[in-house]
Amino acid sequence: MKASEWVRRVPWTVVVCTLALMLLGLAGILRGDELSGGTEFASRQIVWMALSLPAMFAATLVPYRTFRRWSGPLFLISLLLLIAVYFLPARNGARRWIPLGVMYFQPSELAKLAFILTIAHYLMYRRNYRRLSGLLVPFLLALLPMGLILREPDLGTALLFLPVLFAMLFAAGARPRHLAFISLLGVAVLPALWVGMTAEQKSRVVSLFQQRDGGTTPQEDGYHLHQSKQVLALGGVWGSDIAGVTLNDPRAYHLPASRTDFVFCLVGERFGLWGTLLTLLLYLVLIGCGLRIAAATREPFGRLLAVGIVSLLATQAVINAGMTVGLMPITGMTLPLMSYGGSSLLATSVSLGLLLNVGMRPGYEMTPEPFRFGKEA
Repeated sequence: MKASEWVRRVPWTVVVCTLALMLLGLAGILRGDELSGGTEFASRQIVWMALSLPAMFAATLVPYRTFRRWSGPLFLISLLLLIAVYFLPARNGARRWIPLGVMYFQPSELAKLAFILTIAHYLMYRRNYRRLSGLLVPFLLALLPMGLILREPDLGTALLFLPVLFAMLFAAGARPRHLAFISLLGVAVLPALWVGMTAEQKSRVVSLFQQRDGGTTPQEDGYHLHQSKQVLALGGVWGSDIAGVTLNDPRAYHLPASRTDFVFCLVGERFGLWGTLLTLLLYLVLIGCGLRIAAATREPFGRLLAVGIVSLLATQAVINAGMTVGLMPITGMTLPLMSYGGSSLLATSVSLGLLLNVGMRPGYEMTPEPFRFGKEA
């Protein structure tokens, strides 16, 4: 593809929204550095941004169907890496990372993308997505990384797989009664999920239903949620950049994991209500563009790949934003494109690069067995 044609085909709205969300996240991380006394998270994030943007564009250079044949091996590698973390020393009480010299690699980020590629490859064939027995296979494939990630422990990432799977099954055209059965299976595994959760993870779910506003600052499990809502509220309508700092008490602004799990609160504190609304608007535009790309793509693998990436982005954004205001349990899930972290930013950028890739090549010829997209056979 020539450079001029490449420029013409790129869905630039996706690129603009991606860059804007990265910059908003960087502004929140800078505010977190100020509140904590001037650490260097922001400077490291700039480095990751400088690596992630080229990686996103690099993912558009090779036709996306090339990745189809690598989906299975990539999924297997991701599972092996998820097992490998159990043999490495724990970091902050969890085994989620593989040390690679100057950086830590989080295999669960690779597992999310590998899962989407694998399910897209599997569901592109009509004999798989139109039979109930064919839908059990992707459900079981989802449980493999979920179980491994849950024991790291990482409840937030483990929760992402089932919503993404359901969205892809729906897009593939699975029969409604089969989708209902898969939903019941998902509900049925919830007790097993609860048993597999650590005591800390269970306490975070319980604290969601015990939250209260006002009074003294709670300790232990309710502290994160209390501080999250307080820091977000301290931004008011205009934020500390315009209206100034509301309180002079540093303890009021203390928020553990503020630059990773709670960067949305830092954006709200710095830019106020308008900053949070802009963030949500950018996500809505990005998700809408992704859905338009999926709708315009008639090739089965490309459409399912686009739906998987969009549903992953949307689910992660909704859960993260929801947990900051007490609508979801605190799960340790990052906000895509905005939270500090190299593995997350790189994986999300590559995923969006594949979304751009699909949008640039919507006109692949159909296979002899047409993809039904929900029509009854």
